[in-house]
Amino acid sequence: MDSELSVWSLIANAGLLVQLVMLLLALASIISWALIFQRLQVFRKAKQAQLAFEERFWSGMDLGQLYRDVNANPTPFSGMEAVFRAGFKEFSRLRQQSRDADAVMEGAQRAMRVAFSREQERLEMHLPFLATVGSTSPYVGLFGTVWGIMNSFRGLAQAQQATLATVAPGISEALIATAMGLFAAIPAVIAYNRFASISDALLKNYETFAEEFSSILHRRVHNSEKTAVA
Repeated sequence: MDSELSVWSLIANAGLLVQLVMLLLALASIISWALIFQRLQVFRKAKQAQLAFEERFWSGMDLGQLYRDVNANPTPFSGMEAVFRAGFKEFSRLRQQSRDADAVMEGAQRAMRVAFSREQERLEMHLPFLATVGSTSPYVGLFGTVWGIMNSFRGLAQAQQATLATVAPGISEALIATAMGLFAAIPAVIAYNRFASISDALLKNYETFAEEFSSILHRRVHNSEKTAVA
């Protein structure tokens, strides 16, 4: 490739505004890839933690012992563990203070909803940024391209001899901005769609678990109430 039309020389010779557009798109792409790898780790660990906790929860282990084991675990709670911990902690606390089964259940369910909301925020963190990069980068690149082509034709109007070789470098450097916009947008869109799907699946599992756990606590508190009455 001719050195005058190499990518780096075209970028170096581009106008200031086009260079700023390219820099912005390059930064957006770098940050997007960093967030993609970070989110991959988060979702992979969340899936593994969910499977491990579900296996322990449905193994028939005493809930009190499971709660103590979860609290003793030095690693951060997984999403499902956080819902379980919040619900069982509030359930145990309210049972010691009140004999009203409905009030106990309402408090436990409220605690689980709060834990669920926190996990939702954690799983969906940085996804709006990926969505923004995916939706706006092509337009930012297109803006740089239009501006670069405008400058090329302006220079062509002032040239004594108008040839394709005169405007080729300017148009080429302008088109690089479009290419960079697509390079930033495509991975961000793919990652956002994939991560949003994984997040929705995990949150549905957490929600289903919260309902099943509520049923277990409901039976426990009402059985205790019947025993106390008897």
